[in-house]
Amino acid sequence: MTALLQLASRIKNGQAVVGIYGLGYVGLPLALRFAEVGVKVIGFDIDGAKIEKLNSGQSYIERLTTELIGQALAQGFEATGNFARTSEADALVICVPTPLDQHRQPDLSFIINTVEAMLPHMREGQLLSLESTTWPGTTEEVLAPRLRARGLVPGQNCALVFSPEREDPGNPHYGTKDIPKVIGGMTPSCLALGTGLYRRAIDTMVPVSSPRAAEMTKLLENIHRAVNIGLVNEMKIVADKMGINIHEVIDAAATKPFGFVPYKPGPGLGGHCIPIDPFYLTWKAREYGVNTRFIELAGEINHFMPHWVVGKVADALNDRGKAVKGSRILVLGLAYKKNIDDTRESPAVEVMDLLQAKEAHIDYSDPHVPVFPRKRNYHFDLQSVPLNAQTLVSYDCVVLATDHDGFDYALLQEHAQLIVDTRGRIRGDALNVVAA
Repeated sequence: MTALLQLASRIKNGQAVVGIYGLGYVGLPLALRFAEVGVKVIGFDIDGAKIEKLNSGQSYIERLTTELIGQALAQGFEATGNFARTSEADALVICVPTPLDQHRQPDLSFIINTVEAMLPHMREGQLLSLESTTWPGTTEEVLAPRLRARGLVPGQNCALVFSPEREDPGNPHYGTKDIPKVIGGMTPSCLALGTGLYRRAIDTMVPVSSPRAAEMTKLLENIHRAVNIGLVNEMKIVADKMGINIHEVIDAAATKPFGFVPYKPGPGLGGHCIPIDPFYLTWKAREYGVNTRFIELAGEINHFMPHWVVGKVADALNDRGKAVKGSRILVLGLAYKKNIDDTRESPAVEVMDLLQAKEAHIDYSDPHVPVFPRKRNYHFDLQSVPLNAQTLVSYDCVVLATDHDGFDYALLQEHAQLIVDTRGRIRGDALNVVAA
């Protein structure tokens, strides 16, 4: 029996061992889902603290409870930093970050470093799946040549697919198993093997013709959101100049039963996907002589929004005879969207950084993020400030950056001297509230 036939048999019989590379907001939920359906999972990560926590039954992601971790451990899940154990897995799923570098160019170093660490321990009869969002062609142009250099030929003695992650942290209606899974394979046999594997854990599979089509699908999804959010953010700026409440306008427009989809403005884009993914396509498009002006314009608008918020803070303080310099400012909400603990690319952090650069005294309050997390580009030695009447009254300005449902908005309005609301959470004509 050939290596791929053996792999197909192991997948069909539920014997395939799955290795998940990168145990963050994408990799860990996927690992737990595979474990939930009885699949043996080995989780790989370079962060020793994460490995230790998981193997001791602890979680570092708020929505993934210790109970879920314990259940996975009981099913044989284990975390490791030993990449030599790659040989033990039948399916290798890469879920590592794909950030932008300092020049806003795609940074595939996490993918490349992971693959290079895996390759010495890979063998015939394994399936490699890339889930990290990237530019169309990455699977075929970056991963496939590295496999071939080791004698692993997709469709002959190994399988290679791209299946983009579609996690939506904080969404109560769609978990890992509920979100349809797009997948493209290097060959029809690769696609069949990848689909067979994921079908054990995901309810609906969406096969497409190639890895490039799957890669482009993920970019289209996120660019669609980025462009529409850019539009509504620009509309917010125009409406503000005209003295119109953009949130009232959006609510009214949303009553149209066709042809309109409401998007909410805010202080900027956050999360690992929407602020970053459009630039992966614009970078690759230049190779084909295409200038993606529409996408880049939306990116410029969204990138500007934290600066817009800081300008509104400065104007609001100035109207009260105060300067930003020396003011005590409390930022409410550090996560990039409400009711989660994910701070990746959060505009709230950039707002904090811009205000601190203007020599304001900055604190934050977020019930989901008790300690300011480690970040590549920002560092604040801060812990979340408790939100109470005494705390609120001590600040010159409170910036509502993320509208967690757990915040007491009545308390906020009663005791804050000045509120700059970037989310439209506080409606009405309160004298201490400024929309931003």
